[in-house]
Formats: sequence, C-alpha cells, structure tokens
Amino acid sequence: MVTSWQVGKYITIMKIRWSKTWGRSVQPRKQRKFIFNAPNHIKRKLLASPLSKVLRKEHKKRSLVVRKGDTVKILRGQFKGTMGKITEINMKKTRIFVDGAHQIKANGQIAPYPIHPSNLVIITPILSDKKRKEVLARK
Repeated sequence: MVTSWQVGKYITIMKIRWSKTWGRSVQPRKQRKFIFNAPNHIKRKLLASPLSKVLRKEHKKRSLVVRKGDTVKILRGQFKGTMGKITEINMKKTRIFVDGAHQIKANGQIAPYPIHPSNLVIITPILSDKKRKEVLARK
C-alpha cells in the first residue's frame, strides 16, 4: 500500500526531473524552467543563431548551431553592429562570447561580454568539419 507521503515524494521527484512535455507550456516560468533544466543535448540546439541573408539563400537553411571560430555580427544591445569571431561558448548559461565585445570592470580589468545567440547573425561559419557541411547540405 502506498501512503500519501510516498506519493508526495514521487511527485516532487517528477517536478525536479526534466521532461520534453514541459516545453509546451504557455507560462513563462515553465518555459524558463524547461530551458534551465534541459540536458546538454537539448541546450546545444538552443545555441543556434540565424544565418545571414546571403548564406540563407545559398544553403536554404535559416539557422545553424554556433561554433567556436564562427564570424558573427551582433544585432542587439550596446555592441550592435560589432563583427567578430566567437571565442567561447557557455552552454550552461546559453551565452556566447564574441571577440570585440568586452566590458571594463570596476577594477579596470577587461572581461568578455555574454551575448544570447538570438542576438547574433552568422556571417561566415567554419566549414572545415565534415559533419557541419552535411548539416548545411541536408535541406
């Protein structure tokens, strides 16, 4: 026989775990929870940025998962219009660090500024990888 305490414990465990069905919620708090608790294979897909208009026509693909070394242009924020290469990607926080987008800290140090992938557009992707060429040729 299952007691009410055990049922309650099971429900709290279920709420902690990640589920694909939670992504369909209209509520912003549940959407944020879905993104923050997503496993790495899903978070990687969230790191996609749109391609430039020229690349979009050429490859017939709208977006591509960013990679270190891609040349991107920043579309939003204080660094709008800045072009640079991707130097670092933070999958946990879903942020990208672009060369040329730096902030000066209070102690005078220069620190890279985190940017969300939706605020970027890919100008020249790195196509040295065989699998990445396949992704672009897929559609």
